[in-house]
This record gives sequence, C-alpha cells and structure tokens, in this order.
Amino acid sequence: MCAVHPSRRPAQEERTTVPRSSTRPTSRDVAQAAGVSQAAVSLVLGDKWHGRVSAATAQRVRDAAHRLGYRPNLAARNLRLGHTRTVLLVVPALTTEFFAGVYTGAARTAAQHGFGVVLYPSPEGIGPARNPFASAQAALDGVIASSMAADALTAIRGDQLPLVMLDSDPEGSLGAATVNLDIADGTRQIADHLLGLGHRRFLHLAADVPSWTFDVRARELAARTATVPGTDVRTIRAPLSIEDATTATETALATPGPRPTAIVCDDDKLAVGAYKALRRHGLRVPADISVTGIDDLALASAVDPELTTVRLDAELFGERGMQALLAVLDGRRPDRSDIPVHLVVRGSTAPPAHT
Repeated sequence: MCAVHPSRRPAQEERTTVPRSSTRPTSRDVAQAAGVSQAAVSLVLGDKWHGRVSAATAQRVRDAAHRLGYRPNLAARNLRLGHTRTVLLVVPALTTEFFAGVYTGAARTAAQHGFGVVLYPSPEGIGPARNPFASAQAALDGVIASSMAADALTAIRGDQLPLVMLDSDPEGSLGAATVNLDIADGTRQIADHLLGLGHRRFLHLAADVPSWTFDVRARELAARTATVPGTDVRTIRAPLSIEDATTATETALATPGPRPTAIVCDDDKLAVGAYKALRRHGLRVPADISVTGIDDLALASAVDPELTTVRLDAELFGERGMQALLAVLDGRRPDRSDIPVHLVVRGSTAPPAHT
C-alpha cells in the first residue's frame, strides 16, 4: 500500500472542514440587515411601500437586499398570491414604428416593477381576434389597449381584467383608466401654424378609421379654422396606407373647384401618400401646396422636403400606460393629465403662393 505523502494531509483536512456554500439569503436576512420587519421588506421589494414606509427605509431595504444578493422567489410568490405579473398590450397591426415605441416604453417601466409585457397586435388593426391564451383571466394581471384595437378585447375577455385604455374617450372608456396624448392641442398647433402662414383653403386627409383619436383631430381642425373668416375645410377619407392616401388625394385634386393651399393629414403615412399624388399632378411641396402630418415617424424626415408634423412621444405614452395600470392594480389613482405633444416645423410648409 502506498503511503500518503505528509504534505498532502493538511490540504485534505482543510477540504473536509470548509463549510458548505452559504444558503440563499432570505427576506428575514434582509430584514435583520436593514433593521426592519419582514413585512416591510415584502412591501418594499413588492413595490407596494408608497405611503406605508418612508423613502429612506425603502432605500435601506433595497441596499441590504443588493448587498446580500437577495432575489425574491417570484414564482413562489405569484403562485401564492394568484398573480402572474404579466400584462397584455393590445395594439393595432404593427404597420408603423409608433406602437413598437409604445411597447418599448411599457416594457421598460414594467421591468422596473417585476412585470413582463406580452405584445398582441390585433389582426388587421380592428375587429375580433382569437384568444392568445387558454384563459386570459388566468394568464394575465391586466391589459393595456389602444382604442383602435378595442374590439379585440371582447374575444380575449380582456375587458374583464384591470384595463387601461390608450387614445380613448375618458368619458366613455371601457377601462379603469385612460391615458391620452394631447392630440387636440397638436391639431390646434397645426391649424395655427398654417393659418399664421396665410392658408385659408384646406384639404383634410382624414384616416378612415372609427376611432376617438381621429374624431378629435377632425373636430379640433374644424373648430380652429372656423375662428378665421374666409377659411374653407374640405374632408376626404382614406385607410391608413400610403397607397390609399395617394388615390384619395388624386381624387380630391381632380374635383372641380379652387385648389387647396394646404393638406392636413391625420398621420405621416397619409402625408407621404399626399406627396406622391401631388408630384403625379406636377405640383410642388410646399411651393404649390403645403402638407402636414401627425406622429413624426421616421418617414417624416425621409421624404423631400422633410415633413412638418406633430411629434408624439410613443415611448412616454407606453410608460404612462404601464404606470396607470400599476396604479390601478395597487388601488391608487392614476395620473389623468394628457401627455404634451409638439409641432416640428420642417420644409413641407410655407406661405401660399396665391391667397
């Protein structure tokens, strides 16, 4: 039998006396380190501490949890409480980057509070849709939905969950809360800009979509231009596509009567369609006709001349939608103020050649 070399014995003994890896820290460990109760730890790490513990205490708990490497067992907590910490974001079909921005903002805010967001584009942007879950009520904690995709809510039974509506009439909303961009003010900014340049003959290229947000644009444009004598607004409608907007604008240009000096479009895609129609008719933007949009999509700075439009902060819209839903879930009152919007003046608007 071979003898064990004496120099190896201490190492062998050291291996047998090293304690096993430390166990995972618990909420009790965090409570002891922070000098608070376990209930306070649960409130802070569950983001339900507002109004219950001080901000200084909440920070002390977070610091202790970080120092100890503590992570709540969300799966066990969710099972115990009956929550999935999952939210459904229902939007129209993803035909522009605007709703991608809404998702980005909502998901970022959700992640800060331990929630996940599932994006669900409603087929064709409108109408009923198949339920993406075996039972939405069992799989979700809440829903954020654009008014343009509201019909999909019935099919997924999302209207029976805590619900926040985006771009929705606050007086008749299905949801527990509504979050809106200040579209009315954006339309007023466009009208004031064009009226200030001297325009009096307007063509309103309206989205052919039954939605509160587009109704607001039409109403505010009519109201603002009516304050200036001698102003005329003619309206044509088109689905939200460049091709349909091109066709509708060509039809309007071929209609007998004085030619408009400005085309006010309900969104940037419609404005790009108007550009195409004007060029086919040998008309220049803005020398012959000024054009405006709403959204400030990438398209707005890709066309020539660049488009005067209203900038809508899609990511902030998503953030505010998620914040409102978190407030509803926590029994708090959401922020009801509209999100400001801003007119971005570019090369597509100028004084009319002939007034």
